[in-house]
Amino acid sequence: MTDMLVKLYNLPPLESHLAAQTAHGITLRRAIAPEKHHVLAWVRAHFSEFWASETDIGFSRQPPSIWLATLDSSLIGFACWETTARGFLGPMGVTEAARGRGTGAALLLAALHDMRAHGYVYGIIGAVGPVDFYERVCGATVIADSTPAGYADMLRKSD
Repeated sequence: MTDMLVKLYNLPPLESHLAAQTAHGITLRRAIAPEKHHVLAWVRAHFSEFWASETDIGFSRQPPSIWLATLDSSLIGFACWETTARGFLGPMGVTEAARGRGTGAALLLAALHDMRAHGYVYGIIGAVGPVDFYERVCGATVIADSTPAGYADMLRKSD
């Protein structure tokens, strides 16, 4: 899985994505500290322990560097930035049942716009899965020879 680079000074506008989410009854907002336990349990259950560990770091920021998507007061997606390394976006994900409504794109752009508002000019999306999604939504480009980058010596469970 490769890393990608995003020009934060050239992002698509966020407003139309937020409006589309509102039309689907989905709310995007920044996470707040009192819901940390709920968000981490949800990330752990729907994605992985690794992502829960990274997301935990996002709650140590003030304000938290975590964006949430909710539908009927239930969490359906999230996006974090600066949880693994400075200037990195991720992890982020939307539950399989909630996909297809543009929620992932809206979360991605909300987090990237937040990074820009905090002074970053470029962002790195670490260990991406769907390269074409990031190219299409935010104009990200693949960073050559970036596998496994910062994840090379990461501890993993051994049986």
